[in-house]
Amino acid sequence: MGDIWNIKNSYKDAMALDSRGQRCIWGGGGTPSTVNTIDYVELSSAGNAADFGDLTAVGIVSCTMSNNTRCVFAGRSTAIVTIDYVQVSSLGNAADFGDLTNAVRASNGTSNNTRGINAGGDTSPTRIDVMDFIQIASTGNAVDFGDQSSQRSTMAAGASPSRLVWAAGGAAGPVDASNIIDYVTIASLGDAADFGDSSNDYEDLSGTSSATRMTFGGGYQQPSGGVSTDIEKLEIASTGNSVQFTDLSVARQGLGGTSNGVFAIYGGGITPSVSNVIDFHSIPSGGTATDFGNLTISGYRRSAGSSGHGGLDYSALQRPSVTYMPGSGRGLFSKGADNVSAITMININTLGNATTFGDAVAGNGHNSSSTGGSATRGFLLGSGATGDTDKNTYTYVQVATEGNAATFGDMTAGRYSGSGVSSSTRCCAYGGYDDGLQDVIDFVTIASIGNATDFGDLTAARYEMGATINSTTRGIAHGGSTLPARVNIIDYITIASAGDATDFGDLSAAKTNTTGLSSPTRGVVGGGSTPSKLNVMEYVTISSTGDVSDFGDMSISAATRASVCTRTRGVFAGGATPSTSDVIDYITIASTGDAADFGDLITGRKAWTGGISDAHGGI
Repeated sequence: MGDIWNIKNSYKDAMALDSRGQRCIWGGGGTPSTVNTIDYVELSSAGNAADFGDLTAVGIVSCTMSNNTRCVFAGRSTAIVTIDYVQVSSLGNAADFGDLTNAVRASNGTSNNTRGINAGGDTSPTRIDVMDFIQIASTGNAVDFGDQSSQRSTMAAGASPSRLVWAAGGAAGPVDASNIIDYVTIASLGDAADFGDSSNDYEDLSGTSSATRMTFGGGYQQPSGGVSTDIEKLEIASTGNSVQFTDLSVARQGLGGTSNGVFAIYGGGITPSVSNVIDFHSIPSGGTATDFGNLTISGYRRSAGSSGHGGLDYSALQRPSVTYMPGSGRGLFSKGADNVSAITMININTLGNATTFGDAVAGNGHNSSSTGGSATRGFLLGSGATGDTDKNTYTYVQVATEGNAATFGDMTAGRYSGSGVSSSTRCCAYGGYDDGLQDVIDFVTIASIGNATDFGDLTAARYEMGATINSTTRGIAHGGSTLPARVNIIDYITIASAGDATDFGDLSAAKTNTTGLSSPTRGVVGGGSTPSKLNVMEYVTISSTGDVSDFGDMSISAATRASVCTRTRGVFAGGATPSTSDVIDYITIASTGDAADFGDLITGRKAWTGGISDAHGGI
C-alpha cells in the first residue's frame, strides 16, 4: 500500500528539526585513492553537498565526533594517531587537535555535547578493543576510557546525550563480521557492557541516532554475503536486540552516517563501485530512505558528523527567545583596534556564533576604555589614541533594541585604554592614557544623558588595565602598566560612593591587557600579557580582599580580549594571540576549570578590554 503521510509525526519532526543544528559534514575517504576532502550539506534542505575545506592529511577517517560548534576527525586508513577538527559554522581547512592513544584505522564512535569516544579498529592487521576519549571543546591527546566487549572494526555508532552504542562490525573468526551490540555511559569511564545482538552479522556499516533511537544500516552482510540495504533500529535507553526498520535507497557498504536528531542521512559508500549518493529517512517514523543529493566526490568510508545529532542535548543549549527580555543574557562586543564599526551580539546562555547588532558611533571605539551598563543600556567609555578627538566621549546603546550607538556625553578627561565597571544605576570609567598616565575615575548615571562627574582616583595611575569585575556594590580594576613597568595591582571602589580606590590584593604576575567578568560574588581575570600572551584565568571573592587563586585556562593564549557574563556564565571573545582571534569560549563562574568552546565572532577582533552584558554580576 506504500507509506502513509502521517501529519502528526511530520509536524513533530518539523518542530524538532527547527531547534537543532542542520549542518552535516563528511571528511576524507577513498575514491579509491585516499583524499582529504571535507564537504557538507544542510539537512533542512535537500541538495548536493558543497566544498567545506580539507583535512590536515589524506586518508579514510576512522571516526567523527561532533557537537553543535565543532567536528573532530580521528584516525586514518594508514593507521595513524592524527586527530584534527573544524568549526562547524565556518568553512575552511581542519586544524590539529591532538593524537589518539593508538595508531588505528577502521575504528568508530561518536559524542555528546562535551565528550567524544573512539573505539575498536585495527592496528594493521590486529583488531583492538581499546576505547579512548576527548573533550571536544578543548584540544589535546585522547585519554584511555576502557575496553569494548570484543575486538572489532568498522562498527556502527550512535548516541543519546548519556549513552553511546556500537553495533556489529568486522571481527576475527570464520565469519569476518559480527552481530555484537555493546554500550557505555559517556560521562563515566570503564569497559563496555552487552546491549544485545543485531539481526544479522554486518561489517563496514554506519549508524546514527535521535536522542532516543539508534539506526544503523548498509554494510556487508554475513553469512549470506553481499552488500546490504538493511537499516535496523534499537532504543538507546534500553537493552535488547535490534530489529529491521527500513532500507537504504541504494545498497552499499563503507557509507558515512549522521543526523540532525530527526532525520538520518547517509553519504557515499561502495556498491562495489564507489558512490556519491546521499539518502535520508525519518528516525521516528522510518520509510525507505530517499534521495537527498550527491557528495562532491564519489568515495567510501567518508566519516560523517553533524551539529545536531542525537547525542547532543539541545535542552542544555537554550534557544534565544523570539522576544528579547531585558536581563535575559544578551552580550555585546563593540569595535577594537581593528577599526571594525560593527557591534555584534551573542545570547550568553546559549552556544553559537556572534550576530550583528548595529554600528558604533563613527570614529569611536578604537582602544576603548572598556565598557559597562545596566540591563537596559550599555556604554563604550572613551576611545581613540593621543591626538584623536573622540577619546573623551561616552557612547551608548539600548541593549533591547538592535541598532546603532549614540553619543551620551563627555568624560571629565579624555583618555584611552582604561577600564570600567558598573552597577544597575552607575557606570564608572578609570585610568587610561592621554599624553601621560591617568589615575582619574569618573562616572555617569545610567538612566540620564549628560557628561561624567569626578569620582576619585586609582591607587596608581596606569593604563591597559583589565575590566568589568563588579558586584552590586564593588568594582575592581586589575593589572595594567605604569610605563614602562607592568603591575600586578588589584584595587577597588564602592560604586555607590564617590572616593579613591583602595588596595585589594595582587594578580599572580605583573601583566597588562587582562579582561574580567563576574557573578555577584566572584570575579574572574582572564588572559593578558607579561609580555608573553597568557591563557591563565584566576579569581577573587569580590566581597573580601586578597590575592588571586587559580581558576583554569582559556582555550587560547591571548591579551585584549572582550568579556561578557550573566550571574552564572562568563564568556571571553577575540583578542591578540598576537594575531587577531575570532574565538569565543566560556566558563561557569562558580566552578573552577578550563574554558570550553562557545562559537566564533563574525570577524576577529583585538584591543578591546570589555563588553556589554545585560545580566552581569553588578546588576
